[in-house]
Amino acid sequence: MIRRQAIVLLALVGLLIATYLWLYKIGVLGELKCGTGSCEYVQTSRYAELLGLPVALYGVVGYAALLGLGLAGLQPGLASDRRVSLLLAALATAGFGFTVYLTAIELFVLHAICRWCVASAVIITATWVLSLADLRRARATL
Repeated sequence: MIRRQAIVLLALVGLLIATYLWLYKIGVLGELKCGTGSCEYVQTSRYAELLGLPVALYGVVGYAALLGLGLAGLQPGLASDRRVSLLLAALATAGFGFTVYLTAIELFVLHAICRWCVASAVIITATWVLSLADLRRARATL
């Protein structure tokens, strides 16, 4: 249960970050607050869109799905449901894989780092690790 609670918290923070980046990308926010790093360069590059949609929107959808599924998995009737663990692990794995791809673009193609992207990468990595641990726990209880 504690792993799912942590996943919900991480998904909420990730959702806030992804929403911030998406709002910037669609022009709702004027300037991206980054401090140090190359956030605007990364967010305005051609790699900030995929299939005509902002990459940040994929983050919003992914984190929202993790948040919703995580919250559902906290309900007493689903707390020990292995299917929830499997779905959380599948979503987190997809998000982690996408993040590895995007981080490689930042490092090896753009040669620029976005602090917000790094924060999101840390969040999805932690979510992935927790979801795998939750899945292992669910398998052990069978």
